[in-house]
Amino acid sequence: VQLQASGGGLVQAGGSLRLSCAASGRTFSSYDMGWLRQTPGKEREFVAAISKGGGTTDYADSVKGRFTVSRDNAKNTAYLQMNTLKPEDTAVYYCASGRRLYEYDYWGQGTQVTVSS
Repeated sequence: VQLQASGGGLVQAGGSLRLSCAASGRTFSSYDMGWLRQTPGKEREFVAAISKGGGTTDYADSVKGRFTVSRDNAKNTAYLQMNTLKPEDTAVYYCASGRRLYEYDYWGQGTQVTVSS
């Protein structure tokens, strides 16, 4: 499985971005998906997750109510809609997939999100 994250960029505080994670192969719907982020000097942290069929989602407390994770299995793509962005959301965002929720076997290359104050 190969994952390609995109959609990052520079946005002002209060703005929105939508990240996409395109997966290769025909088994996308067999994998749970996650979004994680990392800033320099800090460990990678969980942001959001979505189950294989999309029926279960989970979010870090810091993004609840602002971010929405979704997926389109027909398009082999997962999404992270980020609204009301804050400067502390600035990070490299990674998508990941795995057979179990929160356990990731495959990682995308990361996309930079920068939120200016």
